[in-house]
Amino acid sequence: MSVSEKKAVTAPVESASKGLPAKEAAPGVTAVQETGNVVTIEEVRRDPEVVAFIQQANASLFALGFTEHGQRHAGLVGHIAANVLERLDYPERTHQLAEIAGYLHDIGNCIHRQAHAQSSSLMAWRILSRLGMPPDECALIMNAIGNHEEERGTATTPVSAALIIADKADVHRSRVQNPTMAEFDIHDRVNYATTRSFVRVRPEEKVVALELEIDTNYAQVIEYFEIFLDRMTMVRQAITFLGCEFQLIINDTRFS
Repeated sequence: MSVSEKKAVTAPVESASKGLPAKEAAPGVTAVQETGNVVTIEEVRRDPEVVAFIQQANASLFALGFTEHGQRHAGLVGHIAANVLERLDYPERTHQLAEIAGYLHDIGNCIHRQAHAQSSSLMAWRILSRLGMPPDECALIMNAIGNHEEERGTATTPVSAALIIADKADVHRSRVQNPTMAEFDIHDRVNYATTRSFVRVRPEEKVVALELEIDTNYAQVIEYFEIFLDRMTMVRQAITFLGCEFQLIINDTRFS
C-alpha cells in the first residue's frame, strides 16, 4: 500500500490537519480557542466520572442483553470520528472535538437506554464545563451527542456528522457480549458475523466508504439491512452533509 493509500484509511473497527483562523471557520467548525482551557481527549479519558459512567453504562446494557458499549466502543468511535474529519482537512481542533464527542456519546446509558443521546449530551456538558471547556465547544459536542441516534438525530455540524458515521460503523464480533451462541438474537448474529468493518475516506474523490466482511455462516447479508437500514440512511445523510458520497461495500460488493 502506498503512502497516499495509507493516509486515505481511517481506523478499522478491529483494532495535524491544517488549522484555519477563527474568522475563516465555517459554521460548526471551531479553531483553537483564545480563551478557556483546551480540554484534551486524554483528560476526558482519565476523568473519574467519565470512567465510572462508561463502565456503568456498559454493565447496564450487558444486563439487558445489548452489545458492548464500554471503553472499547467509546474509544474507537472517537478515533474514527476524528480521523474522518482529519482526512477531510477540517481544522485540528474540530477533529479533536469529534474525538471527545465520540468518547462521551453513550454515557447516558448509565441512566436509561431510552433517550440516552439527550441524557449523554447533558452529562457531557457538566463534565466538560467542569474541566474548563469554552461554551461554544461544549455546544458543538452537546449537539453531536444529542443527534447520534437514528430515532431523532440529524447531522448539522461536521462534528455531529463524524460522530454518526463512526458510531454506526462499529459493527463487529468483538461487540457481542452474550457468551451463549445458541441464545444469540439477530443483533448478536449480525455483529458476530461481521469479521471486519472499516471506514475508508478518499478525500480526492469525496467518498466515505464503509467496508464490511460478513461471514454468511452466521448471518446473511440481508439480515444486516434488516436491522441496520435506518442507520445506513442516517450515515448517508451525515456523509452528504460533509460534501461526500456514501459507499457501502459488503464482501467486496458495492450496495450504494
